[in-house]
Amino acid sequence: MNRRPNFLYIMTDQHRADWLGCYGHPVVKTPNIDSLANNGTRFDQFFVATPVCMPNRASFVTGRYPSVHGLRYNGCLLPKNANTFIDVLRASGYNTASIGKSHLQPMTDISPVGSTHTNTGPIKEAWKTSTDGYDHEQPGQYETDAHYQFPSPYYGFDHVDMVTGHGDKAGGHYRQWFRQRHANWKELIDPNNELEHNYSCPQAFRTPIPEDSYPTAFIKDRAKEYLENSNASENPFFAFVSFPDPHHPFNPPGKYWDMYNPDDFEVSIHYTDHKNPPPPLQATKDDFDAGVAPPIPQVSIMASDEHIREAMALSAGMITMIDDAVGDIIETLKSTGQYDNTVIIFNSDHGDFLGDYNLLLKGAWPKDAITRVPMIWSDPQDRKARVAKSLASTVDIAPSVLERAGILPYFGMQGQSFLASTQGRPGPRDSLLIEFNDGGKRMGFDPPARVRVLVTDEWHLAIYKGESWGELYDRLNDPKQLNNLWGSPEHAPIKSELMFALSHHLIGQMDESPRSTLLA
Repeated sequence: MNRRPNFLYIMTDQHRADWLGCYGHPVVKTPNIDSLANNGTRFDQFFVATPVCMPNRASFVTGRYPSVHGLRYNGCLLPKNANTFIDVLRASGYNTASIGKSHLQPMTDISPVGSTHTNTGPIKEAWKTSTDGYDHEQPGQYETDAHYQFPSPYYGFDHVDMVTGHGDKAGGHYRQWFRQRHANWKELIDPNNELEHNYSCPQAFRTPIPEDSYPTAFIKDRAKEYLENSNASENPFFAFVSFPDPHHPFNPPGKYWDMYNPDDFEVSIHYTDHKNPPPPLQATKDDFDAGVAPPIPQVSIMASDEHIREAMALSAGMITMIDDAVGDIIETLKSTGQYDNTVIIFNSDHGDFLGDYNLLLKGAWPKDAITRVPMIWSDPQDRKARVAKSLASTVDIAPSVLERAGILPYFGMQGQSFLASTQGRPGPRDSLLIEFNDGGKRMGFDPPARVRVLVTDEWHLAIYKGESWGELYDRLNDPKQLNNLWGSPEHAPIKSELMFALSHHLIGQMDESPRSTLLA
């Protein structure tokens, strides 16, 4: 194939790896995404750079870790002077589009909750970069009926159809479109007009918004329109199609609400299964027992088995809704004759506890449920079903896409291309780093948590800044991570070896860019 390939990159939000049929889920139905896996490479050990929306999405577009690219936790900003791999594709002649959730800038104008503030002098920050002009994803830009025009390029994207927020409260271009479709739009998003239901789990909300006016439908339709228009261009395209679901609130619309029965699901890992619960898990249990409500809806919580099964059923509805949209988008690729020259990639920005240890949502305890995500790479050069066992990270996506496009990356990119793994060969990693930086105090941490995790084929090591305890799990013999071996004398040698390896990762977190242009 002589033409440069197109790329269709589909991303979901807060979607753990094992909640797809092709990853072995026994209940949730995802035939269209499964078909991608049947015609491509499914990664079994793909991990995020950090299990939080904004910083991991910034790692996705830059190929760099949060401690280097600067967007460390939700509410921060990806500096405008940051290059992205989309910039590289665009500079090489690609048409570029972001359709759906971007989240490289704050989506709200609300100040962070629970963060630690200190008094400063007349200069507030260590960086001179101003926050002026970082409001393109905030609600105020979409209050009028006129379509909000993004600066071009927006982190490398020439075309932007923006969706901010989640569920029936989503904003951005979607909200402008929604207002135009429904004269009674205020009634449809009024919490007092919730449809009747018998669910009682936290954040379960039965929206009256019809399926064809829900954010998933908007993104699907905009993606199909973009693909249809791309067929007339001589340039290849990179289309990033990003769905805000299955992120909470749990509110699948229409038929997707009662598509699944909570009784069909089970909680496979209970809080009581953990042999020695570490402090963040114990702190969350203590809050649950005391009836302490989380300060904001994004904080991880503990829930009863009944509530978890309800959340599972509603999440499954949202996932199948996305799968249906994916099927329509892929069909558009085929009907326009572009399928045979398009690399299709499916991924998520992070996971959800979704019942593990009786927890819901995500938080400052980076276990596999929130750090391991789906990654499927379906390539027209070789659409064979494979399972890659190689370790890979979000930071590796940028160099992998660029290598497939035949373009060199920029200096300072930290990821390593996993393209060989999509062709049945070993990947480049024997370990990977996961960062977690919290913007507020939660799960018992004060000050906000700073965590670094090392993952190998066999081990999971976690270090918590300022804490005398840590975590060590045997991934082969204890895949559910129920026995913390941190204090085990028998495992002291392997802990020492892993801490040495983690130290090397941390030393490598220096930003290598810009490099000196002077001759030695």
